[in-house]
Amino acid sequence: MSYGFTYTFPALKGTQAGQEYYVAMCPLNLLAKIFLFDEAILPPELRAQRTLNHARIPDIARYIVENRNDYAFSAITASIDGEVRFEPANKEADKGEYDVGFLVVPMSAHFVINDGQHRRAAIEAALEEQPDLGDETIAVVFYVDAGLRRSQQLFADLNKHAIRPTQSLGIVYDYRDPLAGLARELAERVFCFKGLTEMEKTTISNRSVKLFTLSGIYQATTALLNKRKNEKVSDEELDLAFRFWTELGHIIPEWELAANRKISSAELRRNFVHAHSVVLHALGLVGCALIHEHPQDWQAYLNPLKDVDWRRSNSAMWEGRAMIGGQMSKVQQNVQLTANLLKATLGLSLTPEEAKLEEGHKQGMLTTPSPLV
Repeated sequence: MSYGFTYTFPALKGTQAGQEYYVAMCPLNLLAKIFLFDEAILPPELRAQRTLNHARIPDIARYIVENRNDYAFSAITASIDGEVRFEPANKEADKGEYDVGFLVVPMSAHFVINDGQHRRAAIEAALEEQPDLGDETIAVVFYVDAGLRRSQQLFADLNKHAIRPTQSLGIVYDYRDPLAGLARELAERVFCFKGLTEMEKTTISNRSVKLFTLSGIYQATTALLNKRKNEKVSDEELDLAFRFWTELGHIIPEWELAANRKISSAELRRNFVHAHSVVLHALGLVGCALIHEHPQDWQAYLNPLKDVDWRRSNSAMWEGRAMIGGQMSKVQQNVQLTANLLKATLGLSLTPEEAKLEEGHKQGMLTTPSPLV
């Protein structure tokens, strides 16, 4: 059979479920040309993949451009609707070497991405900024599929068992984001965090000896420094964060008791709101405002926090703020309402947006979110 004009990929041939598939190296400039994403608005039953989320593409493209020397992508999985042939590199070799060769695909064939459409779109965007990326390659796993049904099943199978790593674990392994590095350092250096930080999970079990999560420290410190993900952190800001959380560790008596192993973390989480991420995050927001208003002597204004009744049983104070229906709530609205209360405790003024939220809370006009522990 004549194939006419073709694409030829260096490839390995394998077998799954009795059917051949191929792992090939595809130049990035070719990837953007042959894998055209059809964004026609079709119902899910007529598509082979999810619709493209354009909001994700700039971040992924920026990741490539800003990390030219050490970016990494997992393989793209695609289906080929068309007849292909595999040509062994050495037809006289034994079976192992017989599976090494070239995948020849007619240019008339259709390619459907089953997993990796956002990577493909981001690579295309990155190529517009840095065309020399086109000579680099990405692995593509090809399945031969004469119809849409198998492509849809492939998409379902590939995503059925995918589990995103927890936010805390992502922070542990993230060496690009300076704030992630700061959170890790604080977890090791601040006395009330050291040994009490859950580094892998974003929730803490009732019997855990941990008191805080790394993701909670990350979010609270990001709020404290008024930073965004991937922003640089100066030595002065690192020192400020260390001093702030250390000072709070001495101001909040139960944190110091936990650090000295005189009270269990489980007991704190059961009985006190300050042992939960919603309040930790709120304290970061309050710290940011406090340092802004009193940059030279902010420590002197923290003392009123010693007299706060942090007990969860104090529902008159915490219900509708850190708690909803008696359960801790990490919804942003509740984080801010908790921060509002603590700012008032320290005599700090509210921004117009915060004042509006506070007024809505007092008048009972806010929609009650579902509680999140």
